[in-house]
Amino acid sequence: MSPMKGQFVHLHTHSHYSLLDGLSKVDRLVELAKEYKMPAFAITDHGNMYGAIEFYKTAKKAGIKPILGVEAYIAERGRKDKEAGLDNKRYHLTLLAKNLQGYQNLIKLVTIANLEGYYYKPRMDKEVLRKYSEGIICLSGCLGGELSRTLANKDYEKADSVIKEHQEIFGKENYFLEIMKHTKLKEMKKYEIK
Repeated sequence: MSPMKGQFVHLHTHSHYSLLDGLSKVDRLVELAKEYKMPAFAITDHGNMYGAIEFYKTAKKAGIKPILGVEAYIAERGRKDKEAGLDNKRYHLTLLAKNLQGYQNLIKLVTIANLEGYYYKPRMDKEVLRKYSEGIICLSGCLGGELSRTLANKDYEKADSVIKEHQEIFGKENYFLEIMKHTKLKEMKKYEIK
């Protein structure tokens, strides 16, 4: 029997390192995970991994398995495209390190996103994801993800191709559909992504 069987683990968490999106300090997140008896959880800050080492050390000390990740910004076209009004559009994609190789590849991806893809946000593209996908688990992303936006537009054929492309990049065994609980869905409708 797995030690985590039946236990909940957050795989998409923003800390105060997610500028204008996260408020929680790493040590407080770890305290809460311990309080709720979570065996593990992930930090997936927007476009960066600034808190990875602090999170890793704090979680390990508390006896919690740290899962290192990033909520990446994926350019709609290419990471080097920077045309006004076109390339400020991007998708979210949640990436988790499966092992040391995955962690090293996440660092490479985030670095490339900042050095080559920065346009409003640090952006990656599918070309660079293909190159550095080894050891990475991919979650389909939040409401800002390519799959979610495609489904919101009721383009089921394209949604199928998005899933197949991500499975091809990361491997079927490393691609998962991300689900989130939204308790106030009626209130959120006024903030729908267009």
